[in-house]
Parts: sequence; C-alpha cells; structure tokens
Amino acid sequence: MRTSCQDTIDRRIRTVTASTFDRLVLKGEGPIVVEFMSYGCAHCGVIEPDLQQVAEIVESTEKIFRVNIALDRELADLYEVQGTPTLIMFLNGAIVGRDEGPSPDVSNLWLW
Repeated sequence: MRTSCQDTIDRRIRTVTASTFDRLVLKGEGPIVVEFMSYGCAHCGVIEPDLQQVAEIVESTEKIFRVNIALDRELADLYEVQGTPTLIMFLNGAIVGRDEGPSPDVSNLWLW
C-alpha cells in the first residue's frame, strides 16, 4: 500500500488552514513558526528533517505549523508567499522573522 507524504508527517507539526490560522497561530502563545509549503516541493522535503528536529526540541504541537499553499492560497497571498518553502515566525500574532527560498535556515528559527 502506498502512503502519501501527508500520511508520513510527524504529528508535532500540524497543518493549519484559513479557518484555523487565526486561533492557532495569531492567538497562539509564545513563538510560533509556520512553514508555507506544498507536497510537490523538493526543497520542502529537504528541510523536513530539520523541522522535525526543532519540533522535538520544543516538544509541542502548538509551536510549528504548516500551510499547504495549494489548498490555502488565500493565506499564502495574505503573507506574500512567493515560493516554497517559506518560514514565518510569529510572536503574539506579529511577524518577527521570515526566511524563504530553496534553503531556509531552520537552525536559527528560535533566534529570530
């Protein structure tokens, strides 16, 4: 049986949609990272192990989220996402950091 990329994603990194973004990200507590990605994106797959490692370090399902831009284009447009992967860090609903392009620096996420 073949599994999709979505089936293999670690449960610590939750997918948010336009209907849950405000509650989970903008009203979330502490620093929150959102990865704007797409499942066909090779570069997104390259940073996946690093995101998983950060998720293990913060040990929370409420700190790292992802948005599939193919399904939630309105969020990608709102945050002016031009390509994937794009990482945006929020703190108390405000953007405090952003990294985009083929090789965003996941190691510095919590230094933003």
